[in-house]
Amino acid sequence: MQLQKLIEQIILYSRYILVVFYVGLAVALGIYAAFFVLKLVKLGSTFMDGNESYVLVQMLNLIDAALVAGLVVMVMLSSYDNFVAKLGGQSEAAELGWLAKLDPGNLKIKVASAIVAISSVHLLQIFLNVANHTEFEVKWKVISHMVFIISAVALGVLDRISDYGKPPK
Repeated sequence: MQLQKLIEQIILYSRYILVVFYVGLAVALGIYAAFFVLKLVKLGSTFMDGNESYVLVQMLNLIDAALVAGLVVMVMLSSYDNFVAKLGGQSEAAELGWLAKLDPGNLKIKVASAIVAISSVHLLQIFLNVANHTEFEVKWKVISHMVFIISAVALGVLDRISDYGKPPK
């Protein structure tokens, strides 16, 4: 019985190892934010060139970066809250209310949706700069994007099926 209790304690407390990954994601997010600022400064320095299509593509890069950053934050916070410990105390409960709605199933759908959004931005960048891409590249980017869309829809359908018959949250 003692051995079983020890094993259970080791398994239970091993979840704190995940903190290393979440802190690592926070550090990576800081590095990514620095790159975002550098891209923004570079975009600002080209303002006087008057190349509108270049500015539009660079803005799409910034949007893409914001989507990726939001995805990282969503994964970090909801994963920590679901697998390690509840975030915040009583005072932060209202501020983090959205977090309670992100269980692992919902998180998968949010991640898939974010990937589709990021893929959409990349595809738009390609269409705006189609002269620099071969027909083969464009075709495979579109096919990849369609696979992302189908995957996200399939995850949504599977989540809906798994929730069928359960009382509303």
